[in-house]
Amino acid sequence: MSDCCLKGFQWNAKPKGRDAKLVILNCYITGSNKDRFTNTRLLADQYAEEVGATVYIPDIFKGEVIPADILNDQSRWAEMDVPGFLERNSKAIRGSEVIECAGDLRSQHKRIGSIGFCYGGWGVFLFGTKANPLVDCITTAHPSQLEEIEIENVGVPVQIMAPEKDPWFTDELKAFSNRYFPGLEHGFAVRGEREGMERAKNAAVLWFQQWLK
Repeated sequence: MSDCCLKGFQWNAKPKGRDAKLVILNCYITGSNKDRFTNTRLLADQYAEEVGATVYIPDIFKGEVIPADILNDQSRWAEMDVPGFLERNSKAIRGSEVIECAGDLRSQHKRIGSIGFCYGGWGVFLFGTKANPLVDCITTAHPSQLEEIEIENVGVPVQIMAPEKDPWFTDELKAFSNRYFPGLEHGFAVRGEREGMERAKNAAVLWFQQWLK
C-alpha cells in the first residue's frame, strides 16, 4: 500500500442506491443512507445512469474500514495495521468469494462488465479468464497486486487505465495498458481531483457502452 492509497478527495453528493446482499457479501446496488466512502458509490450511480445498467458493489472487506479521521491525518497513519489488513483480505481469501458473487450475477444477467480500482483491480481479472469467463468485458484503474500471468490469462476485452506515477502498476505491466494518464497518481480514478476522476469515469462508460450492448 502506498501513500496515495491513503489520501484523496470526496465528491459532494449523496449515493442514490441501496444496500443489499449478493450471495455471501453485502453490496451496494444502484440503477434499478448509510455510507462509508462515497466516491465509489457515486461512480456506480454514474455508470448506472450513463451505461443504462444495474451496478453492484460487493463489500469485499466485510465492513472493515479505516476511520476517515485517521485517513485524513497523515501523522496518525502509523496507527493502521496495513500488513494485518492485507493478510485478512488476501487474494487467497477474497478471490473465491468474489468469483462466487460474479457467478451468481452471471446467472441473472445476459451481459456483464466489471470494473476494479486499486485492490479491486486484480479481482476483475479473475472474472474474465479464458478458462471460465464470468463477464463480457473488464476495466480497471490503477490496479494493485496484479501479476502479469493474470493479464495473460484474460479471454475477454480488457481496458487498463494506468496513471504515470504508480508504485503498484510497474513499467513492465504498463506495456499492457491501453489508457494512459500522464501526471496522475495511483488512486486518481476514485480519490483524485475531479478532472482525473471524470476522465477515468468517461473512459469506463465508453468501454461498457461498446461491449455490453
